[in-house]
Amino acid sequence: MRRILVMIKCRLGAAYTVAGEIADTVEQAGFVYSISGQYDLIAQFNLDAHEDIGRFVNERVHAIDGIVDTNTVICFNAFSKDKGIAGEA
Repeated sequence: MRRILVMIKCRLGAAYTVAGEIADTVEQAGFVYSISGQYDLIAQFNLDAHEDIGRFVNERVHAIDGIVDTNTVICFNAFSKDKGIAGEA
């Protein structure tokens, strides 16, 4: 499993519609947050290890009406306060 975060800039007034569309139709979506700053949303997607990240973003994310720009971040490891690297015992 590979996790990516995609920061999304939306057409004016479209952020909530775009967030709902992602949450309702993209099965790989883990969460979608509305945020402040340069981008309107940040979405987490959980992809299979063999899935092409570029193709996923281009075909599944960019295809959503109302998105005008994205910035994709590939996650290497997850850390938590309680357990160090998330998921390890």
